[in-house]
Amino acid sequence: MGSTRKLISFDWALKKLLRHKANFGIIEGFLSELLVDDIKIRKILESESNREYKHARCNRVDMMVENSKNELIIVEIQHEAEYDYLLRMLFGVSRVLVEYIKQGEPYSKIKKVISINLVYFNLGQGEDYVYHGKTEFIGLNKKDVLKLDSYQQELYKTEKISDIYPDYYILKINQFNDIARNTIDEWIYFFKNERIEDNFTARGLKEAQKELDIMKLSDEERREYEAYLDELRYEASMFESSYKVGEMKGEKRGLEKGLKKGLKKGLEKGLEKGMEEGLEKGAKDKALKIARESLKEGLSIELVSKLTGLSREEIEKL
Repeated sequence: MGSTRKLISFDWALKKLLRHKANFGIIEGFLSELLVDDIKIRKILESESNREYKHARCNRVDMMVENSKNELIIVEIQHEAEYDYLLRMLFGVSRVLVEYIKQGEPYSKIKKVISINLVYFNLGQGEDYVYHGKTEFIGLNKKDVLKLDSYQQELYKTEKISDIYPDYYILKINQFNDIARNTIDEWIYFFKNERIEDNFTARGLKEAQKELDIMKLSDEERREYEAYLDELRYEASMFESSYKVGEMKGEKRGLEKGLKKGLKKGLEKGLEKGMEEGLEKGAKDKALKIARESLKEGLSIELVSKLTGLSREEIEKL
C-alpha cells in the first residue's frame, strides 16, 4: 500500500472542521459504513445541559447529529483511560433522551439514540475491536425474544423492540491490528494512524483525504491544532505519571504490609519456638536433678536412666 501524508486527527476535525454542511459527506460516510445504512445528516446539534444545569454533570459530546430518520447519533472520542467510561456512555445517552423530548409529549416521541464511542485505551476485556450493544427482552422460561404487536409496529415504525432503545458502539482503536479487511476497518485504520491508503474505498474517506490534509490549514488553524496535540500529549504524560506514582505507592503499601505480616508471623513463630525450648529445658533440668538424688541414694545408672529418660553418658557426667 502506498500511504499519503499524515492527516488531521479525527477528533480535532470533529470539533473544528466537520461541522460545516459542505463536509457532512465525511461524517455520513463513516456512520454509513459502521451502521451499515445510508445515513444522511439533517443537522448538527448541541447539548443543552451545559446551559440548563450549571452545577450538574454536563453532557459533553464531540458531535451530535440528527439524521433523516429523526434519530440522534452522538459520537464521543476518549484518549485517556476512564474506568467508569461505560457508565459515562449511559449518562450521555440518558441526558440526550431527556433533552430532546418536550414537556407534555407522549413517550412515543422519544427519539432513537445511537451512541458511538471511539476509545484509545483498553476498555473492558475482549478480543474484538468493534462492539455493538442493544436492548432485547428474553423470556426466562421460553427463551423467546419479546416482539412488538402490530399496533406498536405502526406506532414506532419498526418491527423490533431493540430498534426503539439506544444502541451503543465501542470502537477500541488501539486494539486494531492495522489490517483493513472491510470498509469500516479502513475508517478505523484512519482513526489509529491518521493516514488513508490509496486503495481504500470506504464512503467518506476520499473526502477526508482531501479536506483533512494538514497542509490545507491556515497558520492560525495549524497553531491551534499543534496546541491541541500538545495538550493531548500532556494529558497522556500526566496519566502515565499518576499511574506510575500509584503503582509505586501500591508497591510501598504492599512491602509495608508484607513486612508487618512477616514480622508478626516471625514473632509468633519465635514465641512458639521459645516456649517449646523453655519447656524442654525445664524438663531436662528436672530430670538431671532427679538423677543426682537417685545416684546419692545408691541407685544404679541403668535404673536412673530408665526413671529419667537420660542417657548413660549424661548420667555419668553428674
